[in-house]
Amino acid sequence: MASTNVRDLGDAQLVEFLAEERDRLFKLRFQLATGQLENSARIAQTKRDIARALTELRDREIQAAEATQGGES
Repeated sequence: MASTNVRDLGDAQLVEFLAEERDRLFKLRFQLATGQLENSARIAQTKRDIARALTELRDREIQAAEATQGGES
């Protein structure tokens, strides 16, 4: 999933997407350990998708914190 698609998700959808990707990574690692994984590049792509989601969540957290601090001044 491209980063533009991650930005378009709502907060709840983003958390759900993150949970799904973490579950997918777990399953891919399990397949790798059992020798059933055919395309190991999917692990790297899934890790990137997780990183994109975490980055977007952190960005939103920072923006929310800045908005509350800006309102207090």
